[in-house]
Formats: sequence, C-alpha cells, structure tokens
Amino acid sequence: MATVQRFEDLDVWKRARVLTSKLYEVSSAGAFARDFGLRDQIRNAAISTMSCIAEGFERESGDKDFRHFLSMAKGSAGEVRSQLIIAHDAKHVTDQQFEELYALCLEVSRMLSRFISYLARRTGG
Repeated sequence: MATVQRFEDLDVWKRARVLTSKLYEVSSAGAFARDFGLRDQIRNAAISTMSCIAEGFERESGDKDFRHFLSMAKGSAGEVRSQLIIAHDAKHVTDQQFEELYALCLEVSRMLSRFISYLARRTGG
C-alpha cells in the first residue's frame, strides 16, 4: 500500500471536498442564498470537516492527535447533517438534493469512523 504524502491524497478529504462544493452550489441559489445564518453555518461546518482532516494530517504529531482532529471533523460532518435537515424543513433544498447531500454526509462520517478505528488499532489505543 502506498504511503499518503499529502492530505489531498486522502479519500476522506476528497469526499469532504465534494460535499463542501455541492453545499456551496445549493446554498448559492434561491431562498437558501438569502438565509444568511443557515447558509453561513452549513458552509462553515463543511469547511471545518475538510480543514480538520487537513490540519490533523499536517501537524505530524502522531496518530492520537490525528484521531482527535478526525473526531472533530466527524463532529462537523454531523453538524452539516443537522443543518441540512433544517434546510430541507425550510424548503431551501429539494428532496433530491437533500437525499444526495445527506447520503454524502453519512459517507464522509463513516469514512472518518473507519479511519479513526484504523489508526486506533494501528497504535493499540
């Protein structure tokens, strides 16, 4: 297995990037674009997901510290899911957009969980 040299090579970061990009797209239109509080909050949570993965990787301070940042990223992904439900309830996103984005959020969360578990097993804790 090849060693990952950059956070940009991590599959979980790539999927979080897709999520962030799609959220920016849907939150730039219609009523969602004018709901400044929710729009900014969901964007910030998506950015945080990507950023925590990157920051933890770049610190090079060991698996335990990296797991901490991955855990924060997972929390941010959960925040995105919660805010996405609010956006759906407010009719800011269509059912199709909601289903796609919600599934992508779950995928990122599961990938983070597996990555955290892998690092914990690898270091025995």
